[in-house]
Amino acid sequence: MKITESMTLFLAQAETPAAAPSGGEATQQSFLQSPLVMMVLIFVIFYFILIRPQKQKQKKLDAQRNALKSGDKVITAGGIHGLVTNVKAHSVTLKVADNVKIEFEKGSIGTVISKDDAAAAPPEPEEKEESSS
Repeated sequence: MKITESMTLFLAQAETPAAAPSGGEATQQSFLQSPLVMMVLIFVIFYFILIRPQKQKQKKLDAQRNALKSGDKVITAGGIHGLVTNVKAHSVTLKVADNVKIEFEKGSIGTVISKDDAAAAPPEPEEKEESSS
């Protein structure tokens, strides 16, 4: 029988066993590919990127709401700008215009601008009335 080159290559490949990975590499590879590990990793990333900063921001806003005092400027969640005139346990009264006062729940206060922050800001230019001759 005559053995051709192609049969020689086939037999050579069939006789050599495939390189088996060592036990440590196989264990590590399967551990990193585990769905449980991936889910935990995704949760940790979400916690540090989304959840934790939002909790810190909410704590800061709650502290500002509890420290409200008369004279502070605030912006409500609905976008109304006003000056705090009275603070109660669960609500605040805002002056939004001359002789216009509205009472809001403290939870609806979106941004607190204290008197100190308002004094540090440059004054806004007032509109001058032009006299027509």
